[in-house]
Amino acid sequence: MSTKRCKWADGQFPEYIEYHDQEWGVPVYDDRIHFEFLILESAQAGLSWSTILKRREGYRNAFAGFDPTKVAQFDENHVQKLMENQDIVRHELKIRSAISNARHFIEIQKEFGSFNKYVWHFVGGERIVNNRETIEQIPSNTTESDALSKDLKKRGFKFVGSTIMYAYMQACGLVMDHTMDCFRFAELANIE
Repeated sequence: MSTKRCKWADGQFPEYIEYHDQEWGVPVYDDRIHFEFLILESAQAGLSWSTILKRREGYRNAFAGFDPTKVAQFDENHVQKLMENQDIVRHELKIRSAISNARHFIEIQKEFGSFNKYVWHFVGGERIVNNRETIEQIPSNTTESDALSKDLKKRGFKFVGSTIMYAYMQACGLVMDHTMDCFRFAELANIE
């Protein structure tokens, strides 16, 4: 009998299935992983997640292992090199926003002690575990993602609309949206 997954992961390429099975919806508490998903989700705006996932290693190499301190120091030479990098999506506004977002990310770390502490307060410090039967029941945004998006924009972040932030919250496990028939639902619903 085959493993039952969320419908969106069915029949996908191996990295996509691995992402669904091992990462999506798992709570993240590490600032570097938060920064990674901010870059990747922002890069995905208007594209498919598979487009970004196939380039994830390229992004890791291009963006200094997702180290926000290093990315914040990128200058115009870095921007031009990234615009020539075929291992990432070469969208100038997204590239520039990743660099400026790194600077704002560091400001949040200084203000709150960590980005992790900041972002988890948008869900009251606890994961939101949804009991969805189908992917059609999963919204594209929520009041929590609206609030996070609004606050990040106020702080100068770009490519952080509410839909992008909801995808980020799902990826980082602030929200657990595996459908109830998925094998990961039972594994993740009750973890601390």
